Amino acid sequence: MDCRERILTMLCGFLLAAASSFSQESSSKAPPVTGSASESSAVVAQSGPGSALGKVLAAACSQNQLEFTRYLTARNRDAFSRMTPAARVALMKRFVLLSEPGKASVSANPSGRPVVRCETPSVTIEMQIGGAEVSENVAFLPMELREVTDAAGASVRQINMGLVREEGQWKLLSLGVLLLDLPALETEWDEAEIESTEKGALESLKTIAAAVDAYRKRFARLPETIANLGSPARGAPNADAAGLLDSDLVQGAKNGYTFRYVVAGASNLGAPAKYEISATPLRYGRTGRRSFFRDSNGGLHAADRQGAVGSESDPRAE
Repeated sequence: MDCRERILTMLCGFLLAAASSFSQESSSKAPPVTGSASESSAVVAQSGPGSALGKVLAAACSQNQLEFTRYLTARNRDAFSRMTPAARVALMKRFVLLSEPGKASVSANPSGRPVVRCETPSVTIEMQIGGAEVSENVAFLPMELREVTDAAGASVRQINMGLVREEGQWKLLSLGVLLLDLPALETEWDEAEIESTEKGALESLKTIAAAVDAYRKRFARLPETIANLGSPARGAPNADAAGLLDSDLVQGAKNGYTFRYVVAGASNLGAPAKYEISATPLRYGRTGRRSFFRDSNGGLHAADRQGAVGSESDPRAE
């Protein structure tokens, strides 16, 4: 069981109380359905909980964050926007049990209930949504997920999904028996990711240093800026664009960290020329805590600088 699964499991048991709370809060916001019986049926078919869940799953399949956000409650929507890109993708993956984005299609079974198909290069998952049990402004729907190529049905999984009506629209309330409470999860998820992003930042700093050293060996001087390490728009690599670094690092930011390269001293010529590189969390406490620093002698340092740039006085990086 990975870290995110352990975090989500901690929320088991809160659903019934939360559902009651959401129902009471939303009842004053839900507009009444008016018109003839046939008109009302059409509204339910187009905007009912089954239709909303189908659109959620399609968005999760294609990892369409903008569309997925439409079906989050206001509280969860705000928290989702603050989560790191990796955490947002991880959440959507959980809904379709796939590790890569797919092509989504939504159809209806003979009973008129939504069937969502998510196709990826390696596997196709089909999700059949059952009839909703609606109590005031809370709805629960059974959902069956199966791998299309699995004729024996060994991979079939059944999950109950919860939705709540907020401001006249159905929004996600739970995944299985777990309350979808992103504000409660975002801090834990950030903590789980910080170790990974800090490790990546240190590796990126080393990558930049290696590119600078390769540039110096090729052109007998240091690059004036980190942009000189990028690839040329056309033609062969040259001193202005040496083709030694990927585009993210050339822009000075990658995976929640910003990078700064400076020439240390009066000259950038030859082997004696020196430089420094820093790596600083883009959002302190969310994408990382430690600031990293490569001093002019090649030493690596790391310290929690509260989001400020590191220095050579910081402890050596492990």
